[in-house]
Amino acid sequence: MKISLLLLLSFVGGLALAAADGLPDFLLHEAWSQSVLWVLMFVVGVGVGSDKALVARMRGLHRGVFLVPVLVAAGSILGALLVSFFLKALQPAEAMAVGAGFGYYSLSAILIAGLHGEELAVVAMLANIVRELLTLVLAPWWVRWFGRLALVGAGGATAMDTTLPVVLKYSGQEWTVVAVFSGLVLSLLVPVLIPLLLSFAF
Repeated sequence: MKISLLLLLSFVGGLALAAADGLPDFLLHEAWSQSVLWVLMFVVGVGVGSDKALVARMRGLHRGVFLVPVLVAAGSILGALLVSFFLKALQPAEAMAVGAGFGYYSLSAILIAGLHGEELAVVAMLANIVRELLTLVLAPWWVRWFGRLALVGAGGATAMDTTLPVVLKYSGQEWTVVAVFSGLVLSLLVPVLIPLLLSFAF
C-alpha cells in the first residue's frame, strides 16, 4: 500500500512540475520516455531470468494454470469494452486499450501516449493505479467473495510484484507461483495488445 501511494504521489508530483514548467526540456521529449521504458523492460527480464528457483517452479506448473492469464486478459478487456458503452467519451477500442494495461500503469501510459496521445495516457495511468490500489485495499474481500484465485486476477500484471504480498497473505503460498506466472505473461502482453487495440481506434 505504501509503495502504491508513493507511486501515486510521484505521478501527481510529475504532473504538477510539468504544468508549472519546472522540468528541463530534455525530460519532456518523447525519446526520453521510450528509453526509460526499454531499460525498465530489460531490468524486469533480468530479474525474472536470474531467479532460477522461480523458473524451475514455473516449469512444474499444471497445464491448467496457463489459462489464468488468458482469462484475466479477456476479462479485463471485455470489462473495459462494456464500460465504454456507458462512458461516451471513450471509443470501444480506446477503452479496451486502457483495460489491456492489466494494472501495469507505467508501461501502458507510455505506450498509449506515444501511439494515441496524452489524454488517453492519463486515463490509462489513473485506471491502472486504481486497479492496483483496489487489489491491495480489498484483498481479503476478493478472496472471501470470489475465491483465492480472484485476487490473482484482480492484481493483473502487478500480481508478480506489488500485489504479490497480499496474494501470499490472503490466498496462500500455493498461489504465489501462479500469481508470478500470470503477472509475467500479462506484462509481456501489454506492449503487444495495446498497439493492436489502438489500431482500431479512429
